[in-house]
Formats: sequence, structure tokens, C-alpha cells
Amino acid sequence: MTTPLRTAVCLPTFGDFDARTVGELARSAEEAGWDGFFIWDHLLWDPLGRGGADTTVALTAIALATSRVRFGTLVTPLARRRPWKVARELASLDQLSGGRLVLGIGNGDDVDFAPVGDPTPAKHRAAVLDESLEIVRRLLEEDGPIDHEGTAYRLDGAVLHDTTVQDRIPFWVAGWWPNRKPLLRAARYEGVVPLWKEFHVPTPEEYAACLAVIREARAGTPQEAVPFDALVWARSDGPADERPLGYAEVGATWWVDAFHWRTDSLDDVRRRIEAGPPRVV
Repeated sequence: MTTPLRTAVCLPTFGDFDARTVGELARSAEEAGWDGFFIWDHLLWDPLGRGGADTTVALTAIALATSRVRFGTLVTPLARRRPWKVARELASLDQLSGGRLVLGIGNGDDVDFAPVGDPTPAKHRAAVLDESLEIVRRLLEEDGPIDHEGTAYRLDGAVLHDTTVQDRIPFWVAGWWPNRKPLLRAARYEGVVPLWKEFHVPTPEEYAACLAVIREARAGTPQEAVPFDALVWARSDGPADERPLGYAEVGATWWVDAFHWRTDSLDDVRRRIEAGPPRVV
């Protein structure tokens, strides 16, 4: 049986894409029939040298401008964030949006770490990422005081009294195929954002091979019964484009039209969003 496929857009938040503009584009996407609206999450990397929107402020603008679409980051390099601050932000955004938030998570790269002296080795970032994921989830979902003794963080009786609308905010984990570790991390959570080098768009067969690794890892575990989302990071040609259908047949649940600062102007993005999503049924 073909998996129901939803559609989303994802765009950067620097240059012309300030928080007010992002909110306006999100409203346009919702009105045009898209199902999701996602943004990048960078702090210091600004290739245009024109400044950008703070991620949480931009997400707030999206939440206030929409009422239906799923929204969030694709993706947040969690190792550069304080997990307890992230947990508070997530709870507030989920409340504000009526339970529509998703957190996309990745390992990040040097551009947001090295300039401020944060450790840059990928293995170190991955270890901090895993520890942060555990802390964020516990703060959001456990009622009592939380103790944690880890490599990067220590918590002694920490409590976050904030509640979320969703029983669980979905965590979608990004990773570069064919690296297995990010995929195995994704298998422990609620979704995967598989990426190929140079942002190559995989064939449905290549995509299916990636998902097979995750299915194998989830088989026989409690996670096997938990709904799981799989994103295709690509770009459609317009509402008549039928390519997404092939990915739905192998297990994809989201098609993401991903825009890039190098190739897409604000006018380009606005026109594509207003034209509506590609064909998924």
C-alpha cells in the first residue's frame, strides 16, 4: 500500500528571507495547499553577508501566520544549543501553534562552531547531539526532577514545567547516505531526513535502500510501532510534477521542495510556493 505523501517547502533565513518575510511565505504556502513549511537553522554562517533571522523568532512568525501546516527546522545542529533552552523554546512554540511543531536535527558543520571556539570534530558533535536529544526529550516528557550525568552536561533535579500540545514533538534526524550512524540515530526517533552528497536527488530505488537500513534497525523494537516520517529532499517542477509518486511507493511520507540561496531569489520562491505543491495522489 502506498504511503500517503505530504508536501512542504524549506528555505534559508538570511538575506531577503527575514522573519517577517518568512511568516508571509508560510501563510502563502498554507493557502496554496502545502502541508509543511520548514527553515534552515544557522547562527554565524551568513554567505550573503546581509544578516539573517534568528531561528526561534522566524519559527514564531510561522506559527502566528499559519493555522494548519506542520513547521520547524531542517535542521538544527543541536550540539551548539543548550538543551534546556531548546526544550523551553519547543514547548512554547508547540503551545503557540496548537501542536504543529517538528524539530529537525543534524550534526551541523564547522561554520557555526569554529568561529566561537566550539569543538568541531564530527564525532564530538555527534556525542553531544545524542546527549542533548536525551535531555530535551526528558525535560519535555518527564514530570519529576531530572538528574543527568553525561560527558557534556550535568543536571541536578532540573524540572521544566512547560507542557506541549502534542504528546510528543516529532524529532526528525538528518544524515548523509550511506553513513549508517545518523540513520541508526534516526531509527530511535520519529523521522529521517536522508541527504546525498552534493544534494543529489536519489532515485526511488536509492531512497528505498536507505529506508531499508532504518526499517531493519526498528524491527523488533518498541519504535517499530511508532509512526515514522521519511523526507525526500528535492525540488519539483510545479503542480503537474508526478515524480513524488514514485517515492511514496517506496515509503516516503514527505516531499520537500528545498530552496537555496545560490539559485533562488525571493521572487522565485514566492512564485513557486503560490503555484502550489506537486502531485502526490
